[in-house]
Amino acid sequence: MSTREMPAMACPMPLAVKSHVVLGHGSGGRLSAALMRDIFLPAFGNPVLNELNDQAAVRLAPGRVAFSTDSYVVKPLFFPGGSIGELAVYGTVNDLAVGGAEPQYLSAAFILEEGLPLETLRRVVEQMAVAARRAGVTIVTGDTKVVEKGSGDQVFLTTAGIGVIPDGVTLGPQYVRAGDRILLSGPIGEHGVTILAQREGLGVSGELKSDSAPLTELCRALVKAAPGLRTMRDLTRGGLSSAMNEIAASARVGMSLEERKIPVSEAVRGICELFGLDPMYVANEGKLIAIVAPEDAEAALAAMRTVDTGVGAEMIGTVTSNRPGCVVMRTSFGTDRIVDMLAGDQLPRIC
Repeated sequence: MSTREMPAMACPMPLAVKSHVVLGHGSGGRLSAALMRDIFLPAFGNPVLNELNDQAAVRLAPGRVAFSTDSYVVKPLFFPGGSIGELAVYGTVNDLAVGGAEPQYLSAAFILEEGLPLETLRRVVEQMAVAARRAGVTIVTGDTKVVEKGSGDQVFLTTAGIGVIPDGVTLGPQYVRAGDRILLSGPIGEHGVTILAQREGLGVSGELKSDSAPLTELCRALVKAAPGLRTMRDLTRGGLSSAMNEIAASARVGMSLEERKIPVSEAVRGICELFGLDPMYVANEGKLIAIVAPEDAEAALAAMRTVDTGVGAEMIGTVTSNRPGCVVMRTSFGTDRIVDMLAGDQLPRIC
């Protein structure tokens, strides 16, 4: 082969790697081992992970096993109130918790772009470790891959989680009945609006920040306080509207909401008006809805308000037998409005 025919090649493992991710970090060789030794193990280290096996052998309490997985591609990586690392922990933990499970273990897979500063990766990992401790879960296994510069966007994360649903806890939209009450844990739209403000460089004053948080304690309080708890759902992409429509469709019931009861902060409302957005469709990362039997509604609401992530809880509506599969909201003007599913994506790369 002549020199002219030889393909262009780049060394995946420079002799001195101190500050940025290179292709060699995904090779499975010395640089991969260094990444594990210098960044992942100091943050996530625990007896199971420290064995560095290809699988994690763990013990689970009696009950049904709950399993969930999700991917995170948020931009920017860091924002007021959270980061991609915290979202990756809380998002999976919350998916387990709203099913009535006690989250226990997570896996974490990283897709890194060549050229990512190692200090940025270290910051993401350290914030994940703090989030895992706050949520009461252990990261016991994971993986790392590196893609060429321009093939990704700094960091993509996938977490999977397992938990245990205690005996006697059975939740799901199939248990929802007409007359049940709909509870919302707090103000909506804070995560999506915070990301939007960061991307647009808006100098928003006040306490506007993402609501990213673990919902385990809140779900635990609801399970304990409300024997008639039917189902729970965390509000993420698609916001309150999508969650309500999904449950209405699954349960074949109608949903009647009161707009004046749905909390929205002035900062969120103002930015939504500026960009022509509807808070009902804006993403959240630390809010849930719970549907409970009418006789348990007040006790459930009181229990929610005793937990940090539920202090702003409100009863926002009722399940009806009218218009199965349809969500109707009584507006502040006294008219009825159909709240349909989000047709597109108001703000991509939100989580």
